[in-house]
Amino acid sequence: MSPFVSRCFLDFFVAFGVVLGGTMLAGISAVLTLEPPVYRMTSVAEQIKVWAIVAAIGGTIDPIRAIETHFIEGHISPAIKQILYIVCAFAGAHMGSTLIQWICKGGSEG
Repeated sequence: MSPFVSRCFLDFFVAFGVVLGGTMLAGISAVLTLEPPVYRMTSVAEQIKVWAIVAAIGGTIDPIRAIETHFIEGHISPAIKQILYIVCAFAGAHMGSTLIQWICKGGSEG
C-alpha cells in the first residue's frame, strides 16, 4: 500500500478513535456524576470533532503551513495531499460522531 493511502487510513482512524474514546469516557463521567450519559455523550461527540482532526493531522499548525508553502511555490500535488489528509481526518471524526449519535438515539427510544 502506498504511503499516501496508509497515512489517509491512519488519519481517519486516529480521528475516529479520539471521538469514540473521548465520548465513551465522557459517558462514564456522566454515570459517575449521576447525570444522563446520552446528553453528555452527544454533546461531547460534537465538541470533540475539531480536536480529533487536529490530533490526527499532527496537532500543530505545520500541515497548514505546508499547504501555504507548496501553493506559493507552485507545487500543487503536495498541497492537495495535505488537504486530503485533513479531509480523511474530518471523515473519521464525523463518522465517530455519527456512530455515537446513532448509539445514543437507539438507547433513548427503548
